[in-house]
Amino acid sequence: MAKKKKNSTRTNKPTNMEEKISLKDQLQGDVFSKLKSMKQSLEESEQKRKEEEEIKKREERRLREKNKSFEELLNDSNMNWKEFK
Repeated sequence: MAKKKKNSTRTNKPTNMEEKISLKDQLQGDVFSKLKSMKQSLEESEQKRKEEEEIKKREERRLREKNKSFEELLNDSNMNWKEFK
């Protein structure tokens, strides 16, 4: 009993050059450069916004810590006060 080998053809790979054309190739050079510069400026503004937000959060934490009452400081302390009686 000999097994028959099947010749399978794969159609997943594009063979035409038209299928390999990317969006970059379809756009004109100046349009593509404008889109790249817009992307870069948006990324920079997002990064700047995140940094400002982090600075604001740090300042709020610092002010909260500074304005704690004695009771809050005592409750936050991890020392066991019963040992010092």
